[in-house]
Parts: sequence; structure tokens; C-alpha cells
Amino acid sequence: MFTRVVELSCKSGKSKELANTIDERIVPILKKQRGFVDEMVLVSDADPDQVLAISLWNAREDAEQYHREQFPHIRDMVRQLLGADPVVRMFDVHTSTMHRIAAGRAA
Repeated sequence: MFTRVVELSCKSGKSKELANTIDERIVPILKKQRGFVDEMVLVSDADPDQVLAISLWNAREDAEQYHREQFPHIRDMVRQLLGADPVVRMFDVHTSTMHRIAAGRAA
């Protein structure tokens, strides 16, 4: 399993609107992507203008295809809510109790 972590810096007071936009407009697009498993959206309690969008994928190739083909459009959908460009990081999933993954089995 593989994950994409997207760090989003919102304009002041826009984190709820961004989280709702992800839920209402972006998650439906994600659900149609090959290999998509799950999406989590986290809003920082220490810095309410910081949002993390974490998506889980069956394989790196699936996440990379989404990044190439869909992410530019997604970024444009939320650009007006952001104070800076999103930062995207990708990781292999080592452990997930929710998805019953342990090191070695995820690969």
C-alpha cells in the first residue's frame, strides 16, 4: 500500500471551506481512480490554516497516475482557498491497523 500526503496552507479562515471542498468535490473524483483506497483530511488544531490530505492507494503506480492525470485539475479547484502551493509527499505504508497492514505485507 502507498500514501500521498498533501500539505495545504489555507488563506486565513478558509480551512473548513477547503475541507468541505475536498469532501464534496475531490473525494468523488478520487473514488473513481484506479487503486484508490481511502482519504483522510486533517485540520491542525495548533494552526487552523494548515490542512493535511492523506490518500491511500493500492500501489505507487496508481498514486502516480492520479498525480499526473488528475492532480493539476484538483489543485486548480482549490487554488483560491490556498495561501501557497500544496506540498506533496509520497510514502510506502509500513503499518496501518485500519487496513490490517504490517511491514513486509505492504510491499
